[in-house]
Amino acid sequence: MDLAYGEKYEHLRKEVRTFIEAHRDRAPRGQGVMGGQASEKMLTWQQLLLDRGYAARTIPRAYGGYGGNPDVLETILIGEEFARAGVSAGVSGPGVDMLVPTLLEHGSEEQKRRFVPPTIRGEIAWCQGYSEPGAGSDLASLTTRAVLAGDDFVVNGQKVWTTSAHVADMMFALVRTEPGEQKHAGISYLLIPMDAEGIEVRPLRSMTDEAEFNQVFLNDVLVTRQNLVGRRGQGWEIANTTLTHERLVAGNPRDLESTLQSLIEVMTAEAGSGQRAIDREVFRDRLMALQGRVLSLKSHAMRLLTCDLREESAGVAGLVVKLQACEVMYQMTALALDGMAEVGVLQPGSKLATSQGSWHTESMRWLGFIIAGGSAQIQKNIIAERGLGLPREPKPRPQG
Repeated sequence: MDLAYGEKYEHLRKEVRTFIEAHRDRAPRGQGVMGGQASEKMLTWQQLLLDRGYAARTIPRAYGGYGGNPDVLETILIGEEFARAGVSAGVSGPGVDMLVPTLLEHGSEEQKRRFVPPTIRGEIAWCQGYSEPGAGSDLASLTTRAVLAGDDFVVNGQKVWTTSAHVADMMFALVRTEPGEQKHAGISYLLIPMDAEGIEVRPLRSMTDEAEFNQVFLNDVLVTRQNLVGRRGQGWEIANTTLTHERLVAGNPRDLESTLQSLIEVMTAEAGSGQRAIDREVFRDRLMALQGRVLSLKSHAMRLLTCDLREESAGVAGLVVKLQACEVMYQMTALALDGMAEVGVLQPGSKLATSQGSWHTESMRWLGFIIAGGSAQIQKNIIAERGLGLPREPKPRPQG
């Protein structure tokens, strides 16, 4: 079976490989910046990728991108080569992966020119202000409100589980601006500076012993009306655009293949006993099954990219990505820990920890991602009800 993409794309593959080999020493460690401030080395690397069209490839030049024509195979191929080489593919995170495509679809011309270029360069870090203490699974029940007073919105409320809020420059948030409307119709999409007076950020320490999640309190925060994306009351529609891209981020073939490659390296390395985990049938079978699922998700990503280029709805196909990808990533980290045996449970900093204990941390992080952004149970309900048209889950009868 010939799995080559054809002469045009193999020429691009050679070009990308040549670039990586020539410049890999300039790349920062890691696969990107999921949130927070990028280092100077990352900013320099990101600009180099932008100049060559390996980042923001299809974003118009007017907004700081490369201006290339959309091409599914080019996107997949570039990701393949950076994953194969184990080299950072540049800045990633809520701003680049979720907000930028949302602004390109719904933002004003002024918003695109003001926010897209510095975001794709890594100069502005963003966080996502969606979940609230009483509005997680039922996001449309949010109560954070924004009242227009002159040229500013006055925002009051609370957000929770806000990743990287403690280091972000800006937040894209859902707020209630039309209290008289039904809950979905009363929501607006607002861009909030995190250094505005009245914002308080409190960290939430997770089981990884890190505090990447936060509570955010907003008390009489002033936000210019120019930072309203779309129309008042259009926030739910715009939010779903962002959520669509959030699900696609979870199923990024580049990240899946990079993790799979790292897993194979762990499985084929000799353990302290002189044996390799891959030589044990039970581990080898699990690895092959996961490899098949990664390839399946990669093909699925091509399908979704094709739908996006054709401006077609992906339907249920777009709803399954987050559920499947998070479970596969967690299962890969779990297999790595099992393959390393007792060494796998050592935390970062332990003397005998393999890969600086990163597999231990990533396993717990991906277990959390199965819950974050809509738990697996919620995702299954969405797939069933919105994707397959099955009856809604019955609500319990009120007591008494």
